[in-house]
Amino acid sequence: MRFILTFKKCIQGSKLVNPRIFVGAAAGVLAVILVVFTLSGTSVVSDVEGGFFSPSNQEVQPLDIELFDFSIIEITEKQATLEVKFKFSNPNFKSIMLHNVKYSIYHDDVRIAVEEIGSTPEGFLASPNYFIITNERPVPLGEKFTIMNTGKTPVLWEALTSWKNSGEELNWRISGEAFFNLSSITAGYENIIEFNFSKYD
Repeated sequence: MRFILTFKKCIQGSKLVNPRIFVGAAAGVLAVILVVFTLSGTSVVSDVEGGFFSPSNQEVQPLDIELFDFSIIEITEKQATLEVKFKFSNPNFKSIMLHNVKYSIYHDDVRIAVEEIGSTPEGFLASPNYFIITNERPVPLGEKFTIMNTGKTPVLWEALTSWKNSGEELNWRISGEAFFNLSSITAGYENIIEFNFSKYD
């Protein structure tokens, strides 16, 4: 009888162990692992080299940017519509998020337009607007924009009219910056690449 009572006490005593202790212990171990990988410069997902637990400080290869097209669509006495297209290639193993492209257009080294493709979110609630560039094929991105005739740039308007009617291009130059980063949950920094194209390239 004493053995039975002792056995019952052991069973009842084992029921007093709080299962939350095991959950807390597991969470603590996971937290320690994350801290170790964070301090050692290691990320869970790598966007340059495939696989898990790869160093996060690997060098990101910059995007390749080409000027795909720059042309004039139409011109009137009041405004001219131009179109510019870039081609982006990704030399990295994984995808790249291209956030936006800011560029300026010059004629005879005088800036005639400042444009932007995409946008950078402002504020916590703003939704991101980006383009995914894979390593499978180049991605063309461009836009049409309008230049207004203010009456203060007759030489420019004459050059634009000549470009549209006779095909004689402006003495143009396009320079700008592209902002991108890795498409990873661990990528928290931004990369910038500058570019410059001209009529004589």
